[in-house]
Amino acid sequence: MSLPTLFGIPNCDTVRKTRKWLESRGIAHDFVDLRENTPPSSQIEAWLTTLGADRLINRRSTTYKQLDDSQRAALDGDAAVSALRQHPTLIKRPVLEWQDILLVGFSEQEYAAVFNVSGDI
Repeated sequence: MSLPTLFGIPNCDTVRKTRKWLESRGIAHDFVDLRENTPPSSQIEAWLTTLGADRLINRRSTTYKQLDDSQRAALDGDAAVSALRQHPTLIKRPVLEWQDILLVGFSEQEYAAVFNVSGDI
C-alpha cells in the first residue's frame, strides 16, 4: 500500500501543523514541496476536476493579490493549470493524496476520519 502524499510548502503554518499531526500519530507519509517539485499538469488538472477551482485556488494568498486582472481571470478558465504550475503558491495547502482520497486544507476531524485514528493524542 502506498504512503499518503502531502503537497505543501515547508514554511506554511498549516502544512507544518498537518505534518506534526500526522507524525504525532505515527502516520508515515511522503512530503512534496510544491515550489521545488510542482506536480505535472495532468495531476493539477485532476485536482481541479475533483475539487474545483474554488476549493483548490488560494485567493487570499499574497501571490494571488499580486496578480493582475488578466492573470486572475485565467485561473477560472482553461489556463488555470498552467497558471498554477507557474505560481504553485496559489494552490491551497496542504493537498493530501492517498488511495482514492483527495483533501485540501487541514481539518483534524477530517484527517482523523480518513486515517481512522483519534483526533486527540
